[in-house]
Amino acid sequence: MRQVKLAPSILSADFSRLGEQVREAEAAGADRIHIDVMDGRFVPVISMGLPVVEAVRRVTRLPLDIHLMVVEPERHIEAFMEAGGDIINVHVEAATHLHRIVQQVKARGRLAGVCLNPGTPLSAIEELLPIVDQVMVMSVDPGYAGQPFIEAALGKVRRLRRLLDGLGLDVEIEVDGGVNPENAPRCVAAGATALVAASAVFNDRASVAQNMARLRAALAELQP
Repeated sequence: MRQVKLAPSILSADFSRLGEQVREAEAAGADRIHIDVMDGRFVPVISMGLPVVEAVRRVTRLPLDIHLMVVEPERHIEAFMEAGGDIINVHVEAATHLHRIVQQVKARGRLAGVCLNPGTPLSAIEELLPIVDQVMVMSVDPGYAGQPFIEAALGKVRRLRRLLDGLGLDVEIEVDGGVNPENAPRCVAAGATALVAASAVFNDRASVAQNMARLRAALAELQP
């Protein structure tokens, strides 16, 4: 069983010391840094943009996992790759020509991901599975950190795992939303290979290192 990738999401970080917290996450064993980009149109709120990606790129060598929650993502993907994005994730619900976007990302040597909202079926991306690097299964409705985990997402992850295995495809399954030490093992047992965690990593209850250790300890129980 390969080690599950942990992707701390800076959506819940203390932005008054963002660089410090990113470095703490890296030192604690993060595999990538997840950056949520929201435009106030596809989702209700506006979050970080290019300057934040550029700033995070300067303080870490970890891959930057860019989650574009924006309408017309094709207008922005080049800029986010230029800013330092390594994995570009685009919502199927926001893109008319998703195949073209995936090809554009891969032509730049970056990894291409497609995202599914809780109410979007797997059939919406089935034709793209042979060419994508990652599928992000949303386990909350996108837009806010700290939402409760939607249990139905586990069924979608299981179905996606069966589909990918049946096709012989090595595609990352990333779960994003409400992930914590209690449900992380169930996500992995269902077939996830990467987990995004925001408030479970960045909070005022414990240090980033302590929170990351709790997640790793919970996942370690799955090892044979």
